Amino acid sequence: MASQRKSDRHDASYSNGTPITPGMVQSSPDKPPHPAYDYTSSGVTDNNPFNLKSHDWEALGAVTLIALFVRLFRIYQPSSVVFDEVHFGGFASKYIKGKFFMDVHPPLAKLLITLAGWLAGFDGEFDFKDIGKDYVEPRVPYVAMRLLPALCGVLLIPTGFLTLKAAGCKTISATLGAALLLFENGLVTQSRLILLDAPLVIFTGMTALSWFSFTNQHELGPSRAFTPSWWFWLTATGLCLGATVSVKWVGLFTIAWVGSLTALQLWVLLGDTHNVTIQKWFKHLFARVFCLIVIPITFYMAMFAIHFTCLVNPGDGDGFMSSEFQSTLNTKSMADVPADVAYGSRISLRHHNTQGGYLHSHSHMYPTGSKQQQITLYPHKDENNVWLVENQTQPIDWSADPTGNTSVAGPFAWDALKPEYVQDGALIRLYHIITDRRLHSHDVRPPLTEADWQNEVSAYGYEGFEGDANDLFRVEIVKSMSDGSAAKERLRTIQTKFKLVHIMTGCVLFSHKVKLPDWGFEQQEVTCAKGGTLPNSVWYIESNTHPAMEEGSVEKTNYRNPGFFGKFWELQKVMWTTNAGLVESHAWDSRPPSWPVLRRGINFWGKDHRQIYLLGNPLIWWASTAAVGAWVVFKGLAVLRWQRSCEDYRDVTFRRLDYEVGTSVLGWAFHYFPFYLMPRQLFLHHYLPALFFAIITLTQLFDYTFHRITLSLPNNTNLSFKHYAAVGRTAAVLMLAASIAVFYLYAPITYGNTWTKSDCNRVKLFETWDWDCNTFLDSYADYGSLAVAAPTGDAAPTGMEAAHGPAPPVAEDPAKDVSITPGAGGHMNVPPGAVTEEKIEYRDENGNLLDEAQVKALEGKVSFSTRYETRTRLVDEMGREIYNEVVEPAGIEPVGEGVEQDSVAADGVAGTSASGPEVETHGRPEAEASASPPGVDVEEDLEKEEWVEGARATAEPESEAVSQTRRDEL
Repeated sequence: MASQRKSDRHDASYSNGTPITPGMVQSSPDKPPHPAYDYTSSGVTDNNPFNLKSHDWEALGAVTLIALFVRLFRIYQPSSVVFDEVHFGGFASKYIKGKFFMDVHPPLAKLLITLAGWLAGFDGEFDFKDIGKDYVEPRVPYVAMRLLPALCGVLLIPTGFLTLKAAGCKTISATLGAALLLFENGLVTQSRLILLDAPLVIFTGMTALSWFSFTNQHELGPSRAFTPSWWFWLTATGLCLGATVSVKWVGLFTIAWVGSLTALQLWVLLGDTHNVTIQKWFKHLFARVFCLIVIPITFYMAMFAIHFTCLVNPGDGDGFMSSEFQSTLNTKSMADVPADVAYGSRISLRHHNTQGGYLHSHSHMYPTGSKQQQITLYPHKDENNVWLVENQTQPIDWSADPTGNTSVAGPFAWDALKPEYVQDGALIRLYHIITDRRLHSHDVRPPLTEADWQNEVSAYGYEGFEGDANDLFRVEIVKSMSDGSAAKERLRTIQTKFKLVHIMTGCVLFSHKVKLPDWGFEQQEVTCAKGGTLPNSVWYIESNTHPAMEEGSVEKTNYRNPGFFGKFWELQKVMWTTNAGLVESHAWDSRPPSWPVLRRGINFWGKDHRQIYLLGNPLIWWASTAAVGAWVVFKGLAVLRWQRSCEDYRDVTFRRLDYEVGTSVLGWAFHYFPFYLMPRQLFLHHYLPALFFAIITLTQLFDYTFHRITLSLPNNTNLSFKHYAAVGRTAAVLMLAASIAVFYLYAPITYGNTWTKSDCNRVKLFETWDWDCNTFLDSYADYGSLAVAAPTGDAAPTGMEAAHGPAPPVAEDPAKDVSITPGAGGHMNVPPGAVTEEKIEYRDENGNLLDEAQVKALEGKVSFSTRYETRTRLVDEMGREIYNEVVEPAGIEPVGEGVEQDSVAADGVAGTSASGPEVETHGRPEAEASASPPGVDVEEDLEKEEWVEGARATAEPESEAVSQTRRDEL
């Protein structure tokens, strides 16, 4: 009779809950298998965002709809240029016109903004030059251009939600995290304006989403490797990395974050000898190299290919680039020129290092020193750049006198002779054809750089003057920099790089990045330096003509076409150098230690008793910083306990918290600490990518606290909230309600809404939050009595609805922005019974009033420029101002009216002023050069320079580079 045995079946598993699977080797009954046998992570489930449940999609849709309202609310206000819209709106204008510019940021976000404006009908005529410049009257589609960053801000909300779901968070936690991103004031402000930070943050967020999703697929084990889902998220990570770094170079920090985690994955894979052979490990390696290196680089370079395709015309940025680069732009290319330089050649010399331009002279004298004719560098092609190469002695007229005692007189003596090439070591003179003077130097200090080792360089002589010894320079070819064997032996156009050594003093013709003042028309200084640095002492010849070398048999040369890769690499170097050079202080800059605690914001805009000030939501900001600090404390304790052989890491939840939250904190660190190494200008908005990771960290800790962690207490009891869903929901609702309340308190400076002085002072917690509460009116009712300019230019009341926000944008009266120079003539009509008031006001660059303490604190740190205005101000019987407008005297025309656009410099002054760079110098309008470099004869050049002197004598132009502005009102 068969006997029956009854037994209980127990599935093999380890004490931490990890099941024993086939192929695993158990080292001991209570320990998990050695990781070498399987890299599957314990406690991981499939969190693919494509597999969300219906209630997840409902929550996602709800927060996205709210985000549409919050981000797009009154996006039309303010209806004037705000902060760095000066730059990024201006770049869109230049893209549409195809005018080359130089910016320190890659082109993707600027291209997207341009596309939005172009689709809305923007023609590129509006220049965005000044903060506060009206959009409505010139019909600029600024709302459409702001919609691009705004939609990026909206997309950040579902991206944050999906990122948290990919990290394994509960729906309530993911919803809370998305809501914290939604009601963060700083993110809202940046996403409502024509700025780059909203595209940067959304692409950073999309990179995080893709990487978290890929990591989830990877941690599910060897069976998920190289599946379609695995490849999709790895490829998406690479594309998003490329997009992020194509907006700003801050994307390099995102690449470093992903790269460090990729290295960790490959290290773990290398240890799994059971599932990952050497061949398969290299397959993993190549897959990551292709997706995370090749794809981002290709994407990045493709953006610059589009950039070069759009910018085909010369612009104010081509002065940064080499001559080879500039020759690829329309109207900047030149015809082939004779390769060899002979005595009698008409040449133009270009400085090699600073790209400051051509050796130039004009009929204006130095105000000090020798008071001889000025020598400068001028960045455009011009007849005043042309010099004739003379030998140290005149040629012999053998036909007139066979004995050789008669020479041919005059600088044009070589025109009819057989060309004699200029060899290395030759002594030459350079004759300025337009003014009949020769390049000259002597032991006299320059008017600007008054150093002992610097001598003045001038143009000296007159027509018929034979010159003197101080006109002689020796040609010294720099062989290491010259191209070709012939160019190392004699002067060759473009190919030869050489120095000009002054014979009498031994100094070398020299230039550096120093601009002359107004009397030098802001052109670059040229001196003769004793022991000057090699790069700044090197010159080359660009144009070359000779009457005897015009035949077709003469060897010709031209600039080499650098091609796409040459232009790409050169632009990267220029961007890097320019970025590193942005070290000047700014009125609203801040340093990294102040960012996590929100010590200071940025004043974006101020007008009509309203302000926009970039300030984060203090509650969200400080809570996220605290969350990062909490994880650092947790990690420190965990390491100490691990060293003491505590077995915390046997707990699956503990390990997952350590890795998952640590990944987010690592992202925060990579996007925050590198800024400590940068001496350049920095602003609060540089912290926004790090803030995204800090908010993700805060939400993950919330999820672990209320939905995952179980604490073991000494009396064998456990404490956990995960079985009490109501506790987690209540905590989320309270956190969200508090965040919304704080968001609402600071909404007036987020949106530029109306506010009162009392409400402003009530929530201004720190003096370092330096917006001016005095800007606002005493009550909301006072906004109803303000008059705004109607489209006809007449004052029209806004009505009481202004208490709830600004009226829809209308055109402003341009007369309000006209400055009148006192004493210029004209007659002011003063109405009968009017009272004449005189006062002096100090205002910052955004028009905000400065009190005495602020002015005193700024003394010695910034420069002030004076602006005189006469206004007619009307008040009612209660003394309230109802009308305030600048009055222009009869008979006075604005300076510069009637002057051709190509002859007007950035400050409203005509002449040969050098244009400045288009770089990120927040809130500063930049000069814009003419579409094509001026080529004028000497009469036109002299007329322009004389006009400059006359204009400056009658009017004081507004300074371009001041951080604060003094404004006198009469």
